[in-house]
Amino acid sequence: MSGAAFEERVLYQGDPWVRLDTLPRLLAEGWRRTLSAGGVVSVIRTPFQWVMSSPVIEIETGGYLGDVGLYVPEVQLAEALALLGE
Repeated sequence: MSGAAFEERVLYQGDPWVRLDTLPRLLAEGWRRTLSAGGVVSVIRTPFQWVMSSPVIEIETGGYLGDVGLYVPEVQLAEALALLGE
């Protein structure tokens, strides 16, 4: 994997967001689907950029698949943890 280090807490679009975990992109995308289905907003941080939406075509055509940071708004942290069984 990339070995990238991601901050625990960041300001994203003016709001505090917290990192749920650092994990391979494909796993993070699965978690994002679970979070979205439960009404929790999430964003992925690659070593290069923030990713709000991840079209399947990007993943299929070789977009970045290494470790990413998976973030949720701090106000939704408890909901996110409950949805992921944490």
